[in-house]
Amino acid sequence: MIKVTGYAAKHSYSRLKPYEFEREEAGAHEVEIDVLYCGVCHSDIHQVKNEWSNTVYPCVPGHEIVGRVTKVGPAVKRHAVGDIVGVGCMIDSCGQCEACKCGDQNYCGSPNSWLATYNGPMVPKSQAGENIYGKDNTFGGYSNLLVVKEDFVLKIPASLKPEVAAPILCAGVTTYSPMKHWGVKAGDKVGIIGMGGLGHMAAKIAKAMGAEVTLFTTTKEKIEEAQKLGFQAVLEKDKKALEELEKSFDFMLSTVPEKHDLNPFVELLKRDSVLCVVGALEPLAPTDNMAMAQMRRSVAGSLIGNLAETQEVLDFCAEHGIGPEIEMIRIQDVNDAYKKVEKGDVRFRYVIDMASLKEEIAGEQ
Repeated sequence: MIKVTGYAAKHSYSRLKPYEFEREEAGAHEVEIDVLYCGVCHSDIHQVKNEWSNTVYPCVPGHEIVGRVTKVGPAVKRHAVGDIVGVGCMIDSCGQCEACKCGDQNYCGSPNSWLATYNGPMVPKSQAGENIYGKDNTFGGYSNLLVVKEDFVLKIPASLKPEVAAPILCAGVTTYSPMKHWGVKAGDKVGIIGMGGLGHMAAKIAKAMGAEVTLFTTTKEKIEEAQKLGFQAVLEKDKKALEELEKSFDFMLSTVPEKHDLNPFVELLKRDSVLCVVGALEPLAPTDNMAMAQMRRSVAGSLIGNLAETQEVLDFCAEHGIGPEIEMIRIQDVNDAYKKVEKGDVRFRYVIDMASLKEEIAGEQ
């Protein structure tokens, strides 16, 4: 066993604090990773606060992880000691169901679904009646060391700064996957609802695909920020602007991480077009089916992305020289960062420099 230090919440109302635990040493097909950077995702906050009513405590968040391989199992072929690698939202899946055989591990159809990088199986034993992974909880990247199956470890392109690559492992693939699935292409008109960590990354990816991008936001400040990044932006409550954009979008993506009304945006879709929701994983207000039916529009959902898509989006971002706008923080400041994310004060993705945790560990020895 390996002694590991991370930052954990022990209750829905508690702050993240240093937490010591153990990981098993790398097995034959596993790698040990020295964590260098970890992105702060809004999902981390939802999970820590048990806002999805499924949190397993203690909760060590973090699924936007970039690190250096320090040890490989004897059967590992994909990675070598010294490689800079990434780990996203998943660390295992059943590998036997139809979805897994098709390469869609993120839609694993096993009784427990896929094994999340933290918080254990997506469908816990209490609901599934069994546990194919033998783990009720897993601990994520707010820690100094990770042990992961080699198949679930991604290669970070040399031209991507590792700290910039971290959020691509969730925010990047979560927005790339639906745009790829619904065939966003050069010349398409794409609308991105929300301009936070997911939204601004989605806009950059869509633009790199050759699409004409419009961002929708609730604040005037973000309109100015969108323009600085080279995007057209519209206030969601500007009824005149929305009327002018009716029936004009080939694809829309909602990245808002909380309940919101989709109906104003349905009207902006062309015939046979799709509005995909990736930000809010909860029941939303009903949509007007007359508006849907008259133009054969669709409202859909998408969940992160599979392993191949995650590698694709890393390579895509490296090829096109794009990445998220990040702000580096020390792990000791993560609780304050959570508050700022909830208030919408961050522009646009916090990334934890895990050297700060190692300094803390060294200071205690």
